[in-house]
Amino acid sequence: MQTLKNTVAAATMALSLAFTGNAAAQVYKGETAGVGDPVHTMFVAFANQAGKADVTVQVNAGQTLTKSMLKGARGDIEFFSAVPSLVNLMAGQQAMYANIDGAEELSGNMRAILGFKAGAYHPVVLASSGIENWEDIKGKTVFTGPPAGAASATSEGLIKVITGYEAGTDYTAVRLSWGEGYAALSDGKIDMMVRPAEVGSANIEQFGLSGEFRILSIPDEARDNEEMLALFGKPGRGMATFDGSIYKGQLTEGEITSLGFFQFLGTHAGVDDDVVYAATKAFWENISEVQNTAFFLKEVSKDTAFTAINVPLHAGALRYYDEAGFDVPDELRAP
Repeated sequence: MQTLKNTVAAATMALSLAFTGNAAAQVYKGETAGVGDPVHTMFVAFANQAGKADVTVQVNAGQTLTKSMLKGARGDIEFFSAVPSLVNLMAGQQAMYANIDGAEELSGNMRAILGFKAGAYHPVVLASSGIENWEDIKGKTVFTGPPAGAASATSEGLIKVITGYEAGTDYTAVRLSWGEGYAALSDGKIDMMVRPAEVGSANIEQFGLSGEFRILSIPDEARDNEEMLALFGKPGRGMATFDGSIYKGQLTEGEITSLGFFQFLGTHAGVDDDVVYAATKAFWENISEVQNTAFFLKEVSKDTAFTAINVPLHAGALRYYDEAGFDVPDELRAP
């Protein structure tokens, strides 16, 4: 009987300790884009690896990154997907941050963990649309991106550089959610969709499963003009090329030239150094697993770790990179 009592007491204590430990375990808030977006894929891959180091990140997907970055800068969330071009807008209190008090100071709170090439802008038209080149979109309806965010402005800027066309004058620019944009093109309610996506995207591939489509390539004559080079040179932007045949049913032959986009995983300066160190280390120590998650993640490597980052590295991430022998640019070391 005494043995039974001791056993029950020990079990009760162990259960009590387990509940106490679970209650004490911290869950960190994270925000990223919607499912199917490359930044979502990357963010989830990071969160999964961080979990192996007992850093639990609660992923809230489908968020507008302009708002997520602001929440991160304020310290309301610990991890977020970040767009380099938005860093400059926040720091300059411009565009969507124009009416945010203290935006410039808040931008200084952001820190980076790692950067990556997210994908390329895909200007997609169905073969039945009759659109075969950029000039053909005059008078047409084009989905350029969501109402809030940087993608729509970038898409409309890309069209202007190539054709000189102005949104609302030479063509109708439609701003919808990403899901609505896909559906509108499939249903023939719009003539073209400009969608930033990973190269090899299943969402783009779907248009070739039941028919044929085109991805419009940036013409050679437009690729090297000053305006296009300036667009390529913006933070988080660059030229991307890929073989059009990677998509079934895609009609543009040969190599497609597009506007590439780059992003980074962000946090804020107030997150504990040990937490970010552990998450960063777990990510890189399991990089082969990350690379097998998606086609575009195969390019994530030690050589691309700091791609397009334009805020300082978090002290915890920096500690890992220095220990692991990464070549960290001096400008990414916080004062």
